[in-house]
Amino acid sequence: MKQQIIMKLLTGVAGLGIALGAVNVHASPEKDRQDFIKYYTEKYPHVKLDDYVYGALAFDPDAKAQYDAIMEFPPFDSVVEQGRKMFETPLKSGKKLSDCLPNGGKMIAGNYPMFDEARGKVVTLNDVINDCRVANGEAAWKVDDVKTMGVLNAYLRTLSDGMLTNVKVEGPKALAAYEDGKKSFFTRKGQLNFACANCHVQNAGVKLRSELISPAVGHTVHWPVFRGGDNLVQLQQRYVGCYRSVRAVSPPAGSTMMNNLEYFHSYLSNGLPMKASVFRK
Repeated sequence: MKQQIIMKLLTGVAGLGIALGAVNVHASPEKDRQDFIKYYTEKYPHVKLDDYVYGALAFDPDAKAQYDAIMEFPPFDSVVEQGRKMFETPLKSGKKLSDCLPNGGKMIAGNYPMFDEARGKVVTLNDVINDCRVANGEAAWKVDDVKTMGVLNAYLRTLSDGMLTNVKVEGPKALAAYEDGKKSFFTRKGQLNFACANCHVQNAGVKLRSELISPAVGHTVHWPVFRGGDNLVQLQQRYVGCYRSVRAVSPPAGSTMMNNLEYFHSYLSNGLPMKASVFRK
């Protein structure tokens, strides 16, 4: 049965690069984004582009209705409140995170990841949080530590709810980082020989066992998520989980490869609104 599922997912993958122009490494980021949108909207003309922020729920009205009911009284509100307290607790210097984050931490998440020319690399919002902590006498957190970075982000990223994603790729070094992330997205990995695109492009909207597969556009706007209502998961932790699912060795969260993947992945959702700390199955 498992082999049948795998073969179903791989059916038609040979045409994936042609459908998206993925093999054209010279395509601009905006051309890539438009190609992704064209691919999805032609495949699923009944799904509105704005609804892609709901992931696989965009393909299942009943599941979306259940989600709406859960989000009226989220079971994870206490975790978000814990994140608020962390955000407002003074650091060793006496300053708070809001004192050293751009715009006090409000309406900024949609700008990340961004390419930092001075550092010559992609910087995520987690990196900015750690820069602030270190500059004010605190130790940096592990970016995949759910109890610290995860809980803080569960609150901090809600301060950008409604902001339109606005990731920028400007200059040759930024473009190189973007292309590296794009390469990771389309490169097959692991014993199952899967790429991110095999599931989240070619088979978006298709059921894997009992669950619909989500599309890549809209993917990055809602993290962190609470899977099952109580399991807090950050975006790059989900990348690690995907690597393991295809039986591949994952780069660590926060690595250059993972940050570049998030950079490419996030650009695809430009123009879509942020909505953090949501329920997912």
